[in-house]
Amino acid sequence: MARERVVVVGASLAGVTVVDELRRRGFGGELTLVGDEPHSAYNRPALSKGFLSGADTLESIALPALSCEVDQRVGVAATGIDGDRREIVLADGDRLPFDHLVITTGARARTMADLGAADPGVRESTFRDVSDARTLRDRLVDRPRVVIVGAGILGMELASTCAAAGSAVTVVDRQRPLRAQLGRSLSDLVADAAIARGVTLAHHPAGVRLRGSGTPAVELADGRRFEGDLVISAVGCRPNLEWLGGTGLIADGDVRIDDRCRVAPGILAAGDVAAFRGDHGHRRTPWWTSALDQAHTAAATLLGGDDAAPLVPSPYFWTQQFGITLRVCGALPVRGRPTVVAGSPAEGLLLTWPDGRGGATAAAVNRRIPISRLRALTRATPSDTPMEVRR
Repeated sequence: MARERVVVVGASLAGVTVVDELRRRGFGGELTLVGDEPHSAYNRPALSKGFLSGADTLESIALPALSCEVDQRVGVAATGIDGDRREIVLADGDRLPFDHLVITTGARARTMADLGAADPGVRESTFRDVSDARTLRDRLVDRPRVVIVGAGILGMELASTCAAAGSAVTVVDRQRPLRAQLGRSLSDLVADAAIARGVTLAHHPAGVRLRGSGTPAVELADGRRFEGDLVISAVGCRPNLEWLGGTGLIADGDVRIDDRCRVAPGILAAGDVAAFRGDHGHRRTPWWTSALDQAHTAAATLLGGDDAAPLVPSPYFWTQQFGITLRVCGALPVRGRPTVVAGSPAEGLLLTWPDGRGGATAAAVNRRIPISRLRALTRATPSDTPMEVRR
């Protein structure tokens, strides 16, 4: 495919990685990268950590500049595909012909309004990109009362940074922080640390709703109500698929990829926008390493077709919140109590949970460990006696 044209739509981590990997592997054809944000790609997980706190700048979290020759279209969105002419239609009216297309348009923040859980006119903020992070950082100067809906990874990272900035913070959800993903032991560890730093946690299994058109409030199903100067919804993300309407590439709200990241002949996808088939059907895995793994697979497929190595997901994420650094590798959610592989609460822990398939999910809590070693722990379940981990 030396003279063929590849267009990558989405200047995200996945998109930039596909472009770099194609050139690194010797692709000599035309290569175009399209991105709707007005600046180069950056380390998105850093936004809710160092960037929001002011420790990092946009320059310090930017991804390395592309080291290869590529036509970059920055600050312009793709609005559609002309399938008959095999062209990408851009918002500025330009059209880009392609032989192969890689979809890496990522996702955007989901809102409570999207979920049908917000009164008309209620004001809610979200947190997804540099603009959101800058807006929140500026608001924190006045130490507003902050109510966060969603006690997942993002919600708790935001709570940690907002509390450290001096804001009164409340986090509400259907259950305690991270309980659905990481089980009771790590959930209690994080919750205890949050409470110790003055964060109020509230939950109810019947749900949460945003109320009011003036000062926004969050109301639990049992009637408890929390008002805030600022309400932030951290309730997941939605894939950016609208520009693919009418193409036949969307199935049940997903862009579905096979084990070589193919969507249709000549069309591939990678990153937060892509849904990979697992044990429970097609699911998106919006983690940093998933985007990297899929991008490498997509590039290899473009160059090698069926000879390319298939995608073997190895989920990994890390988070810093309330003085806890947590790294997790393997299938989620975890079940039951963890096995302590090494360490102690005082010196840092290595934990595993059996995944039901002969392997394990592994976690490092306040303990430095290479990702390769953490992944190695997922391939065999240690025989140590399980024990409850308490802070």
